[in-house]
Amino acid sequence: MTTVLLADDQAMVRGGFRMIIDAAPGLEVVGEAADGIEAVALTQQLGPDIVLMDIRMPGVDGIEATRRLIHAGSRSRVLMLTTFDLDEHVYDSFRAGASGFLLKNAPPEQLVAAIRSVAAGDALLAPEITRRLIEEYVSWPRTDAAVQSRLRELSERELDVLRLIAAGLSNAEIAATLFVSQGTVKTHVTRILTKLALRDRVQAAVLAYETGLVRPGKDNPPPHQSS
Repeated sequence: MTTVLLADDQAMVRGGFRMIIDAAPGLEVVGEAADGIEAVALTQQLGPDIVLMDIRMPGVDGIEATRRLIHAGSRSRVLMLTTFDLDEHVYDSFRAGASGFLLKNAPPEQLVAAIRSVAAGDALLAPEITRRLIEEYVSWPRTDAAVQSRLRELSERELDVLRLIAAGLSNAEIAATLFVSQGTVKTHVTRILTKLALRDRVQAAVLAYETGLVRPGKDNPPPHQSS
């Protein structure tokens, strides 16, 4: 059973999400929060698999609440909700530690699929929108020495996989592109996240752009053909 905490300042929105989620097999809402402070407290108390977090809440917003959860070592994954697909705060939510985002007006089946995807840690949500956000808000590579040093620890094949993650490809699509099995891709992804000390694929995609491994609007190097 995948457990979900709802964090939104509008009771009617929370009620609608609860109906959709509780009706889906294998999903269960275990709590509701009306603001960021309550979201942090309930997440630490209940330990849900997923926190469905609204970006815009009074007082402590969803971004700051996510930042506090990550800083406290929470293992719950945050799926951020936004009204606009190019909200400038969405990129900030990735930096804070969110695992994905979803438009509030998404159809019920997309909401359910998004929760399951984030819980599985498998694929980026809405990759085409994710790419546009990253490309718009990352305009120069990070020069942080520690980050660049960890990036150099990746093998050529792991760098190939990281580039494809940044392009929004799923494990199956990466496997088809590199002519390897999905099991091999999963192994590479696990090693990448471990070496770079990242939580999930969204953070890996952001880092790929920030370090200049993938450049917005540019032709990036093709994958190496050796396995």
